[in-house]
Amino acid sequence: QVQLVESGGGLVQAGDSLRLSCAASGRTFSPQSVGWFRQAPGKEREFVARITWIGSNTYYADSVKGRFTISRDNLKNTVSLQMNSLKPEDTVVYYCAASYRYGFVLTANGYDYWGQGPQVTVSS
Repeated sequence: QVQLVESGGGLVQAGDSLRLSCAASGRTFSPQSVGWFRQAPGKEREFVARITWIGSNTYYADSVKGRFTISRDNLKNTVSLQMNSLKPEDTVVYYCAASYRYGFVLTANGYDYWGQGPQVTVSS
């Protein structure tokens, strides 16, 4: 079993930066990819960014491209999401997730383990 624990959420102003971190523990952590998703109340979980565990290939949703950067540290089993130029519409709960499936997985049902979801609030 894999446990994912996120940290770094909080309240910031528009234009500010925030860094989310996701630490993995439990079984040997060797997923195919790790992603960040976000979810607003009453809406489906939305893909934000993804990074492969081997090779560090990244992919971003258009809504965050150029503002967010995903990175990983294989030795520490952590994945981070650096969020710059935050906007009020970035105010949602963010989730870290790990996928052990092969392929270009961008949907929530393709991820096997999830963190608890820190709240990010961006005031205007």
